[in-house]
Amino acid sequence: MARPRAPERGDRPFRGDSPENCIVAAGPRPIASPPAHEQRLAHAPPRPDGPATVTTLIPAFFVTAILYAMVGFGGGSTYNALLVLADTDYRLLPSLALACNIIVVSGGAYHFSRAEGVRWPALLPFVCLSVPMAWLGGRLPVAERLFVGLLGLALLATALGMLIRQPVGSAGPPSAPGRSAWLVALPTGAAIGLLSGIVGIGGGIFLAPVLYLMNWGTARAVAAASSLFILVNSIAGLAGQLTKLGDLGRLRDLEPYWLLLPAVLAGGQIGSRIGSRRLPARGIRALTGVLVLYVALRLLWRWAAMA
Repeated sequence: MARPRAPERGDRPFRGDSPENCIVAAGPRPIASPPAHEQRLAHAPPRPDGPATVTTLIPAFFVTAILYAMVGFGGGSTYNALLVLADTDYRLLPSLALACNIIVVSGGAYHFSRAEGVRWPALLPFVCLSVPMAWLGGRLPVAERLFVGLLGLALLATALGMLIRQPVGSAGPPSAPGRSAWLVALPTGAAIGLLSGIVGIGGGIFLAPVLYLMNWGTARAVAAASSLFILVNSIAGLAGQLTKLGDLGRLRDLEPYWLLLPAVLAGGQIGSRIGSRRLPARGIRALTGVLVLYVALRLLWRWAAMA
Protein backbone atom coordinates (compact mmCIF):
# COMPACT_ATOMS: atom_id res chain seq x y z
CA MET A 1 0.00 0.00 0.00
CA ALA A 2 1.46 3.34 -1.09
CA ARG A 3 2.09 5.99 1.53
CA PRO A 4 0.33 9.32 0.93
CA ARG A 5 2.61 12.03 -0.40
CA ALA A 6 3.69 14.57 2.17
CA PRO A 7 2.72 18.13 1.28
CA GLU A 8 5.45 20.21 -0.22
CA ARG A 9 6.15 23.94 -0.10
CA GLY A 10 3.86 25.76 -2.53
CA ASP A 11 1.03 23.26 -2.29
CA ARG A 12 -2.35 24.85 -1.50
CA PRO A 13 -4.02 23.38 1.58
CA PHE A 14 -7.24 21.47 1.00
CA ARG A 15 -10.33 23.15 2.35
CA GLY A 16 -13.61 21.41 1.93
CA ASP A 17 -15.58 24.64 1.94
CA SER A 18 -13.42 26.48 -0.59
CA PRO A 19 -15.21 27.76 -3.72
CA GLU A 20 -13.20 25.44 -5.96
CA ASN A 21 -14.50 22.39 -4.08
CA CYS A 22 -18.12 23.51 -3.92
CA ILE A 23 -18.80 23.58 -7.66
CA VAL A 24 -20.79 20.37 -7.68
CA ALA A 25 -22.73 21.21 -4.55
CA ALA A 26 -23.44 24.76 -5.57
CA GLY A 27 -24.68 23.80 -9.03
CA PRO A 28 -23.98 25.57 -12.32
CA ARG A 29 -23.07 29.22 -12.44
CA PRO A 30 -26.20 31.36 -12.82
CA ILE A 31 -26.80 32.84 -16.26
CA ALA A 32 -27.29 36.58 -16.52
CA SER A 33 -30.84 37.65 -17.28
CA PRO A 34 -31.48 39.03 -20.78
CA PRO A 35 -32.33 42.71 -21.21
CA ALA A 36 -35.83 43.84 -20.35
CA HIS A 37 -36.94 44.40 -23.97
CA GLU A 38 -35.85 40.85 -24.90
CA GLN A 39 -37.83 39.46 -21.96
CA ARG A 40 -40.93 41.30 -23.18
CA LEU A 41 -40.49 39.88 -26.66
CA ALA A 42 -39.95 36.37 -25.31
CA HIS A 43 -43.10 36.42 -23.19
CA ALA A 44 -45.27 38.42 -25.58
CA PRO A 45 -48.17 36.52 -27.13
CA PRO A 46 -47.93 35.80 -30.84
CA ARG A 47 -49.28 38.47 -33.13
CA PRO A 48 -52.82 37.48 -34.13
CA ASP A 49 -52.30 38.08 -37.85
CA GLY A 50 -54.61 36.10 -40.07
CA PRO A 51 -58.18 35.78 -41.37
CA ALA A 52 -59.77 35.73 -37.89
CA THR A 53 -58.24 39.08 -36.96
CA VAL A 54 -59.04 40.55 -40.37
CA THR A 55 -62.71 39.56 -40.01
CA THR A 56 -62.99 41.52 -36.77
CA LEU A 57 -61.46 44.59 -38.47
CA ILE A 58 -63.83 44.65 -41.46
CA PRO A 59 -66.74 46.53 -39.77
CA ALA A 60 -64.38 49.15 -38.32
CA PHE A 61 -62.70 49.71 -41.69
CA PHE A 62 -66.09 49.98 -43.41
CA VAL A 63 -67.36 52.66 -41.00
CA THR A 64 -64.04 54.53 -41.12
CA ALA A 65 -64.17 54.65 -44.92
CA ILE A 66 -67.70 56.10 -44.85
CA LEU A 67 -66.86 58.83 -42.34
CA TYR A 68 -63.63 59.95 -43.98
CA ALA A 69 -64.95 59.76 -47.54
CA MET A 70 -67.81 62.11 -46.61
CA VAL A 71 -65.28 64.91 -46.06
CA GLY A 72 -62.92 63.98 -48.91
CA PHE A 73 -60.30 62.06 -46.90
CA GLY A 74 -59.10 58.46 -47.07
CA GLY A 75 -58.78 57.46 -43.41
CA GLY A 76 -55.22 56.15 -43.58
CA SER A 77 -54.28 57.32 -40.09
CA THR A 78 -57.26 55.53 -38.53
CA TYR A 79 -56.64 52.33 -40.53
CA ASN A 80 -53.10 52.37 -39.17
CA ALA A 81 -54.33 52.88 -35.62
CA LEU A 82 -56.84 50.03 -35.85
CA LEU A 83 -54.11 47.70 -37.12
CA VAL A 84 -51.74 48.77 -34.34
CA LEU A 85 -54.39 48.08 -31.71
CA ALA A 86 -54.92 44.65 -33.32
CA ASP A 87 -51.18 43.91 -32.81
CA THR A 88 -50.44 43.69 -36.53
CA ASP A 89 -46.77 43.72 -37.50
CA TYR A 90 -46.00 47.44 -37.72
CA ARG A 91 -43.94 46.97 -40.89
CA LEU A 92 -47.09 45.96 -42.78
CA LEU A 93 -49.25 48.85 -41.58
CA PRO A 94 -48.30 51.62 -44.03
CA SER A 95 -48.80 49.40 -47.09
CA LEU A 96 -52.23 48.25 -45.89
CA ALA A 97 -53.36 51.75 -44.93
CA LEU A 98 -52.15 53.29 -48.19
CA ALA A 99 -53.86 50.60 -50.27
CA CYS A 100 -57.13 51.33 -48.45
CA ASN A 101 -56.50 55.05 -48.92
CA ILE A 102 -56.15 54.66 -52.68
CA ILE A 103 -59.42 52.74 -52.95
CA VAL A 104 -61.39 55.23 -50.84
CA VAL A 105 -60.07 58.48 -52.30
CA SER A 106 -60.30 57.24 -55.89
CA GLY A 107 -64.07 57.33 -55.53
CA GLY A 108 -63.90 60.58 -53.57
CA ALA A 109 -61.74 62.29 -56.17
CA TYR A 110 -64.12 61.21 -58.93
CA HIS A 111 -67.34 62.28 -57.20
CA PHE A 112 -66.01 65.54 -55.74
CA SER A 113 -64.33 66.49 -59.03
CA ARG A 114 -67.56 65.95 -60.93
CA ALA A 115 -69.47 68.02 -58.40
CA GLU A 116 -66.98 70.89 -58.13
CA GLY A 117 -64.04 70.45 -60.46
CA VAL A 118 -60.33 70.72 -59.67
CA ARG A 119 -57.87 73.09 -61.29
CA TRP A 120 -54.59 71.20 -61.49
CA PRO A 121 -52.44 74.33 -62.03
CA ALA A 122 -53.51 75.56 -58.60
CA LEU A 123 -52.80 72.18 -56.98
CA LEU A 124 -49.50 71.55 -58.78
CA PRO A 125 -47.26 73.49 -56.33
CA PHE A 126 -48.29 71.17 -53.51
CA VAL A 127 -48.00 67.97 -55.55
CA CYS A 128 -44.71 68.37 -57.41
CA LEU A 129 -42.54 67.76 -54.31
CA SER A 130 -44.97 65.76 -52.18
CA VAL A 131 -44.99 62.80 -54.59
CA PRO A 132 -41.21 62.10 -54.64
CA MET A 133 -40.99 62.76 -50.90
CA ALA A 134 -43.84 60.32 -50.24
CA TRP A 135 -41.95 57.65 -52.19
CA LEU A 136 -38.78 58.43 -50.24
CA GLY A 137 -40.66 58.26 -46.94
CA GLY A 138 -42.05 54.87 -47.90
CA ARG A 139 -38.53 53.57 -48.51
CA LEU A 140 -37.15 54.72 -45.15
CA PRO A 141 -36.83 52.01 -42.46
CA VAL A 142 -38.42 53.15 -39.19
CA ALA A 143 -38.24 51.61 -35.71
CA GLU A 144 -41.54 50.50 -34.17
CA ARG A 145 -41.50 53.02 -31.31
CA LEU A 146 -40.82 55.92 -33.68
CA PHE A 147 -43.55 54.70 -36.01
CA VAL A 148 -46.16 54.47 -33.23
CA GLY A 149 -45.16 57.90 -31.92
CA LEU A 150 -45.42 59.56 -35.35
CA LEU A 151 -48.73 57.84 -35.98
CA GLY A 152 -50.10 58.99 -32.63
CA LEU A 153 -49.10 62.59 -33.35
CA ALA A 154 -50.58 62.40 -36.86
CA LEU A 155 -53.85 61.11 -35.41
CA LEU A 156 -53.85 63.85 -32.79
CA ALA A 157 -53.43 66.47 -35.52
CA THR A 158 -56.20 64.77 -37.51
CA ALA A 159 -58.57 64.90 -34.54
CA LEU A 160 -57.84 68.56 -33.85
CA GLY A 161 -58.34 69.38 -37.52
CA MET A 162 -61.78 67.78 -37.41
CA LEU A 163 -62.81 69.32 -34.08
CA ILE A 164 -61.69 72.86 -34.92
CA ARG A 165 -64.22 74.59 -37.12
CA GLN A 166 -62.82 75.25 -40.58
CA PRO A 167 -63.44 78.51 -42.45
CA VAL A 168 -66.16 78.40 -45.06
CA GLY A 169 -63.77 79.16 -47.93
CA SER A 170 -64.11 81.54 -50.82
CA ALA A 171 -66.98 81.28 -53.25
CA GLY A 172 -64.91 81.55 -56.42
CA PRO A 173 -62.58 79.01 -58.01
CA PRO A 174 -58.93 78.95 -56.96
CA SER A 175 -56.73 81.37 -58.82
CA ALA A 176 -53.48 80.50 -60.54
CA PRO A 177 -50.64 80.26 -58.02
CA GLY A 178 -48.29 83.23 -57.80
CA ARG A 179 -44.68 83.26 -56.64
CA SER A 180 -45.65 83.58 -52.97
CA ALA A 181 -48.01 80.61 -53.30
CA TRP A 182 -45.19 78.48 -54.69
CA LEU A 183 -42.90 79.51 -51.83
CA VAL A 184 -45.50 78.27 -49.34
CA ALA A 185 -46.70 75.23 -51.29
CA LEU A 186 -43.35 73.63 -52.16
CA PRO A 187 -42.02 73.08 -48.61
CA THR A 188 -45.52 72.35 -47.30
CA GLY A 189 -46.09 69.64 -49.91
CA ALA A 190 -42.62 68.17 -49.35
CA ALA A 191 -43.08 67.92 -45.57
CA ILE A 192 -46.56 66.41 -45.87
CA GLY A 193 -45.36 63.94 -48.51
CA LEU A 194 -42.44 62.72 -46.40
CA LEU A 195 -44.63 62.15 -43.33
CA SER A 196 -47.27 60.49 -45.49
CA GLY A 197 -44.83 57.98 -46.91
CA ILE A 198 -43.28 57.10 -43.55
CA VAL A 199 -46.49 56.62 -41.57
CA GLY A 200 -48.84 55.47 -44.32
CA ILE A 201 -51.30 58.36 -44.65
CA GLY A 202 -52.34 60.53 -47.57
CA GLY A 203 -51.76 63.89 -45.93
CA GLY A 204 -55.06 65.47 -46.90
CA ILE A 205 -55.92 66.29 -43.30
CA PHE A 206 -52.81 68.51 -43.19
CA LEU A 207 -53.38 70.05 -46.62
CA ALA A 208 -57.02 71.09 -46.13
CA PRO A 209 -56.36 73.73 -43.40
CA VAL A 210 -53.62 75.27 -45.56
CA LEU A 211 -56.00 75.50 -48.52
CA TYR A 212 -58.66 77.14 -46.37
CA LEU A 213 -56.17 79.72 -45.10
CA MET A 214 -55.14 80.49 -48.68
CA ASN A 215 -58.81 81.03 -49.71
CA TRP A 216 -58.30 78.23 -52.18
CA GLY A 217 -61.98 77.76 -53.01
CA THR A 218 -65.26 76.41 -51.72
CA ALA A 219 -65.52 73.60 -49.20
CA ARG A 220 -66.27 71.10 -51.98
CA ALA A 221 -63.29 72.38 -54.00
CA VAL A 222 -61.01 71.86 -50.98
CA ALA A 223 -62.44 68.35 -50.50
CA ALA A 224 -61.84 67.52 -54.17
CA ALA A 225 -58.27 68.85 -54.07
CA SER A 226 -57.58 66.96 -50.84
CA SER A 227 -58.85 63.72 -52.38
CA LEU A 228 -56.55 64.09 -55.39
CA PHE A 229 -53.61 65.04 -53.17
CA ILE A 230 -54.21 61.97 -50.99
CA LEU A 231 -54.50 59.76 -54.08
CA VAL A 232 -51.18 60.72 -55.67
CA ASN A 233 -49.34 60.70 -52.33
CA SER A 234 -50.77 57.30 -51.41
CA ILE A 235 -49.71 55.79 -54.74
CA ALA A 236 -46.17 57.12 -54.34
CA GLY A 237 -45.94 56.10 -50.69
CA LEU A 238 -47.30 52.61 -51.42
CA ALA A 239 -44.70 52.14 -54.17
CA GLY A 240 -41.95 52.95 -51.67
CA GLN A 241 -43.42 50.74 -48.95
CA LEU A 242 -43.84 47.74 -51.28
CA THR A 243 -40.26 48.13 -52.47
CA LYS A 244 -39.08 48.11 -48.86
CA LEU A 245 -41.19 45.04 -47.99
CA GLY A 246 -39.87 43.28 -51.09
CA ASP A 247 -36.31 43.89 -49.92
CA LEU A 248 -37.26 42.34 -46.55
CA GLY A 249 -39.06 39.38 -48.16
CA ARG A 250 -42.33 40.30 -46.41
CA LEU A 251 -44.70 40.90 -49.35
CA ARG A 252 -46.58 37.62 -48.84
CA ASP A 253 -47.44 38.68 -45.29
CA LEU A 254 -49.95 41.14 -46.77
CA GLU A 255 -52.12 38.42 -48.32
CA PRO A 256 -54.43 37.70 -45.32
CA TYR A 257 -55.59 41.32 -45.30
CA TRP A 258 -57.14 41.46 -48.77
CA LEU A 259 -60.62 41.17 -47.20
CA LEU A 260 -60.26 44.74 -45.92
CA LEU A 261 -60.18 46.15 -49.46
CA PRO A 262 -63.81 45.37 -50.45
CA ALA A 263 -64.95 46.80 -47.10
CA VAL A 264 -63.30 50.18 -47.68
CA LEU A 265 -64.40 50.16 -51.34
CA ALA A 266 -68.05 49.90 -50.30
CA GLY A 267 -67.68 52.39 -47.44
CA GLY A 268 -65.77 54.87 -49.57
CA GLN A 269 -68.38 54.84 -52.34
CA ILE A 270 -71.19 55.44 -49.85
CA GLY A 271 -69.37 58.26 -48.07
CA SER A 272 -68.14 60.07 -51.18
CA ARG A 273 -71.58 60.01 -52.81
CA ILE A 274 -73.11 61.56 -49.70
CA GLY A 275 -70.35 64.13 -49.26
CA SER A 276 -70.22 65.24 -52.90
CA ARG A 277 -73.94 66.06 -52.92
CA ARG A 278 -74.24 67.57 -49.48
CA LEU A 279 -71.36 68.00 -47.10
CA PRO A 280 -72.05 66.26 -43.78
CA ALA A 281 -73.34 68.12 -40.79
CA ARG A 282 -70.86 69.60 -38.36
CA GLY A 283 -71.93 67.05 -35.76
CA ILE A 284 -70.75 64.09 -37.86
CA ARG A 285 -67.36 65.73 -38.33
CA ALA A 286 -67.12 66.45 -34.59
CA LEU A 287 -68.10 62.88 -33.68
CA THR A 288 -65.43 61.52 -36.01
CA GLY A 289 -62.90 63.89 -34.44
CA VAL A 290 -63.75 62.65 -30.94
CA LEU A 291 -63.32 59.01 -32.00
CA VAL A 292 -59.99 59.77 -33.69
CA LEU A 293 -58.85 61.69 -30.62
CA TYR A 294 -59.60 58.67 -28.42
CA VAL A 295 -57.57 56.40 -30.70
CA ALA A 296 -54.73 58.94 -30.82
CA LEU A 297 -54.51 59.07 -27.03
CA ARG A 298 -54.48 55.27 -26.84
CA LEU A 299 -51.62 55.13 -29.32
CA LEU A 300 -49.63 57.80 -27.51
CA TRP A 301 -50.15 55.91 -24.24
CA ARG A 302 -48.90 52.76 -25.94
CA TRP A 303 -45.92 54.69 -27.33
CA ALA A 304 -45.03 55.94 -23.83
CA ALA A 305 -45.22 52.38 -22.47
CA MET A 306 -42.73 51.18 -25.11
CA ALA A 307 -39.92 53.28 -23.60
